[in-house]
Amino acid sequence: MTDNLPDMLTDFYTADHWLVQVCAVLFVTLLATFVEKKYLNRLYDRLKNTSTHWDDAFLEALRKPLLFFIWLIGLSILLEIIQSSTGLNIVKSIGSVRELFIIIILAWFLLRFIRISEQNVIEQQRSQNEHFDQTTFDAIAKLLRLCVIIITALVIMQTLGFSISGILAFGGIGGIAIGFAAKDLLANFFGGLMIFLDRPFNVGDWIRTPDRDFEGTVEHIGWRLTRIRTFDKRPLYIPNATFSTIAVENPSRMFNRRIKETIGIRYQDASKIAPIIEQVKTMLMEHEDIDQTQTLIVNFNTFASSSLEFFIYTFTRTTDWIKYHEVKQDVLLKVLAIIEKNGAECAFPTSTLYLKNDVLSPPA
Repeated sequence: MTDNLPDMLTDFYTADHWLVQVCAVLFVTLLATFVEKKYLNRLYDRLKNTSTHWDDAFLEALRKPLLFFIWLIGLSILLEIIQSSTGLNIVKSIGSVRELFIIIILAWFLLRFIRISEQNVIEQQRSQNEHFDQTTFDAIAKLLRLCVIIITALVIMQTLGFSISGILAFGGIGGIAIGFAAKDLLANFFGGLMIFLDRPFNVGDWIRTPDRDFEGTVEHIGWRLTRIRTFDKRPLYIPNATFSTIAVENPSRMFNRRIKETIGIRYQDASKIAPIIEQVKTMLMEHEDIDQTQTLIVNFNTFASSSLEFFIYTFTRTTDWIKYHEVKQDVLLKVLAIIEKNGAECAFPTSTLYLKNDVLSPPA
């Protein structure tokens, strides 16, 4: 027994022994994990300072999938060693399972890269105060993610032994039945596609419709729903198919905002209305916030029941809602000042009562 001890120790520590191989694979896996975390973190910190955002997006998307890939390869090799050395049938087909998880990890990496790249592009555009179309970024990112998911599903089915041609043939036949069963869902999907193609509005636009009673700011355009934040801060979810049957007004794309006001002067001040109109028109033509390239009208318009009315029709340079009201307030205050300067007054509804003299005279 004692004489055979060196031979037993030699057999135990030989490189062919499965326990030694398991320990070696675990050591290499842990070493690879340590190297991946240490050097990728350093490289990521350097790439963050570069002018382009694609390299750090690629590395950030790679970090977690690469870690899972290292452990996947290590564990699959361990299982192969254990099964071949002990005869245990833990996993029937380690190679197929490994290929399946490699496909999933690759798809995970691509989805992460698309998401991080989208975020980096949007943040870069915002930091540089550049105008960018977030709707386009959302649409492209969604299409890329959808393509990755579909291709991954087809590759996984092929790996599992399913016939892709048979699946596609069945999809063509089953698509008809699914189309009838989910016509509303498909209508919303194609409605969202039409929004991305026709571009009646983008994320951040203020929209309203005369056909339906909703108005607000577009927050998100999905494949099925569009989320609008109303002015009382409530979220409003509208199916995309709705936009193919209604008229949508997009005030965010206005070039100017209109000032249209009617002002009444007393009948006693009829002789003063002509100079008032002339001075108001001059004031508008000299106003720095009024767009002189657009229509500008100031004219006497109506003999009303209690006033002589003239109207103002002009356009501001700004389209900002708050700035517009400030400009409009300034214009109206200047109009009041012109009326008072000419010794006139604005009219208000009045009634005149005429009494006969015999009614006022006392009886004899």
